[in-house]
Amino acid sequence: MRFSKMLLPTLKESPADADVISQKLMIRAGMIRKVAAGIYNLLPMGLRVIRNVEDIVRSEMDNAGAQEVQMPVVIPAELWKESGRWDEYGKELLRVRDRHDREFCLGPTHEEVITDMVRREVRSYRELPLNLYQIQTKFRDEIRPRFGLMRGREFVMKDAYSFHATDESAELEYQNMHRTYSRIFERCSLEFRAVEAETGAIGGRFSHEFMVLADTGEDAIASCSVCSYAANVERAEVRPSQPAPRKEEPRTIERVSTPGKKTIEEVSAFLKAAPQKLIKTLIYETDKGVVAALVRGDFDLNEMKLKRALDASFVRLADEETVKKATGAPVGFAGPVNVKARVIADFSVRDIENGVTGANEADAHIVNVNPERDFSAGYADIRNAVEGDGCPRCNGTLGIKRGIEVGHIFKLGTKYSVSMGATFLDEAGKERPLIMGCYGIGIGRTAAASIEQNHDDFGIIWPKPLAPFGCEVVPVNVNDEEVKKAAEGLYDSLIGMGIDTLLDDRDERAGVKFKDADLIGIPVRVTVGEKNLKQGLVEVKERRGGKVSLVKMNDTANAVRLILSEKA
Repeated sequence: MRFSKMLLPTLKESPADADVISQKLMIRAGMIRKVAAGIYNLLPMGLRVIRNVEDIVRSEMDNAGAQEVQMPVVIPAELWKESGRWDEYGKELLRVRDRHDREFCLGPTHEEVITDMVRREVRSYRELPLNLYQIQTKFRDEIRPRFGLMRGREFVMKDAYSFHATDESAELEYQNMHRTYSRIFERCSLEFRAVEAETGAIGGRFSHEFMVLADTGEDAIASCSVCSYAANVERAEVRPSQPAPRKEEPRTIERVSTPGKKTIEEVSAFLKAAPQKLIKTLIYETDKGVVAALVRGDFDLNEMKLKRALDASFVRLADEETVKKATGAPVGFAGPVNVKARVIADFSVRDIENGVTGANEADAHIVNVNPERDFSAGYADIRNAVEGDGCPRCNGTLGIKRGIEVGHIFKLGTKYSVSMGATFLDEAGKERPLIMGCYGIGIGRTAAASIEQNHDDFGIIWPKPLAPFGCEVVPVNVNDEEVKKAAEGLYDSLIGMGIDTLLDDRDERAGVKFKDADLIGIPVRVTVGEKNLKQGLVEVKERRGGKVSLVKMNDTANAVRLILSEKA
């Protein structure tokens, strides 16, 4: 491809509304252009990268035994109403009506459609297991789309769905997809971790996220320093500490006035008490009744852990009226002493001595509170993990890193097959619900995450498998006939070897071409200049690491092929 013939509008400056480095560099490198909030055009250079990601994903999914299908973007409401998600999914589901006033949605995910497809076609256990996937456009009406392709409203995703007769078969396919995803991201030359995660709106019993490690990541990942345990902080377990011997003698409980002081920071400063001494009490409404959930003042409560600990269908912060009924006080002054609610406390509360908590009275707290003596509670792990916590699987400690979610695999079980009547006949001729798994990869997000992990002050540094071109040939002066002829010949040789090559044939200054080459981030740059050419040489520069070599003109194509064949 010739630069002069390609739609490749590079920019010197980053757009003002770009938030993260991948968004800035994809815009500057002429890969994407914004159409509306969270909706982008893919320009030729950007689409080449997306296609490279898709090719890797498609190759590994096919090798893993999955079969590719194509499902519609526009989905009838009836299918979503069957599963119960039409009302559950919320405003991210973009609902539309056709000319006949029938309801549809733009598919954010395709569990309902694939379940409907399989229930119509599969009858017997002999046709199972089955794994079907597609690479297709999705739409989720995010309230705050940002970060370019990282969190858009319209995006390309690979979504796969497996169907099984037994839990054992579903587990085997889950592990198969776990291995397949690992190979995909290894082939993309990404540094990543597979971490335990929450299932969210998709549902199911268990899931793993595949996280590309990057300082700019939205998600926090807790991982062990010793074993392979890793989990999203929302899911990460904390090893409970053993009850510690008492260091203080229990003192008499006292009420103290704390006018207008509601937050941990305000109370801590006002009473000159460390946050670790405070017992944070949050009142929740659940299907199990009203609950007072306690965590140490310097920790954050984890609602998903609380939900699991209670075996509840839902948990939500109580409204002001419910808080007042349970505590007798306005929001901000709740405490576990004499609260009219079930009390569940994080393990971190168990060792607090002579602590501080709300007095269940407006503008008041009580000090010298001791668990068991002053209140009773059930204990569970209900807080977010933090740096230095004990690993739940071994004696190691947890560290916290940032990550970008690029893939997610789920064990769905029978969530959709039961609600939608998707069944099969087992060996005994008995009708049973299909057991399902679900496996997604964000294609554009993977490309953007690669940039977050691979860039410098000059631009993108594409891993070789994802690069839009393998090599760029840069003639310093296209008006010099010898330089132009040599560059054209080298370009033809590289193309003839099967190396996708970009020829910068613009009549531009060398400095402009070099800056664009660094910005676009193609792995190898070959510079053809008059001085070196007189000696039969050209300059070969590797984008990653900046290694520069002078190579004989006749050996250049082989030298480039050797560089590109080396592991990224």
